[in-house]
Amino acid sequence: MYRILVCDDDKEIVDAIEIYLKQEGYEILKAYNGIEALKIIQENEIHLLLIDIMMPKMDGIRATLKLREESQIPVIILSAKSEDTDKILGLNIGADDYITKPFNPLELIARVRSQIRRYTSFGTMQQAKENEIYRSGGLWIDNDKKIVMVDDEEVKLTPIDYKILLLLLKNAGKVFSIEEIYETVWKEQAFAADNTVAVHIRRIREKIEINPRDPRYLKVVWGIGYKVEKY
Repeated sequence: MYRILVCDDDKEIVDAIEIYLKQEGYEILKAYNGIEALKIIQENEIHLLLIDIMMPKMDGIRATLKLREESQIPVIILSAKSEDTDKILGLNIGADDYITKPFNPLELIARVRSQIRRYTSFGTMQQAKENEIYRSGGLWIDNDKKIVMVDDEEVKLTPIDYKILLLLLKNAGKVFSIEEIYETVWKEQAFAADNTVAVHIRRIREKIEINPRDPRYLKVVWGIGYKVEKY
């Protein structure tokens, strides 16, 4: 049985969607804002998220952005708005489909079936479990394919730069000393490693940061070391 999370601050809409999808054999979990939705996803295996754009506490856009840092489950955006800008925004931030309210129940069911079939039958679900993918905001690494992406653009790094960034991104938010970085990446004892590591950090910043002098991702923690900011 596939489990679908429905998130909308309008409880009547949530209850109606629950009725439609339960009749199709899906198990339904319910949330009423983005914070609740993310908590449920952390605690349960979810196969698809239906989420409204306009909600209190955390809206559907921010919740989807946060979800995409860790998960590739299908997301269908629900919105009472029909403007193309909302549709484009939803798809650009990682949603898989978009339905405008009020919607036809048969169309909703068809779109849900399509996304779950794609996720479960074409390898996406298994791939998401097996691939080593690490994210922080718009920065991510697919370690199986050895790909670095920043805001949907691939970045080319040298092998050493890649290993340094991978170490920091896998442990986003954790500060590593220069000695820890050197010994982990070079596999030898650190001796006067400050300049060596600093040169590589500067090169990485030049590739992944819009403004290397005011970095968003790769931060220095003065007197301690470096970290990748966790978003």
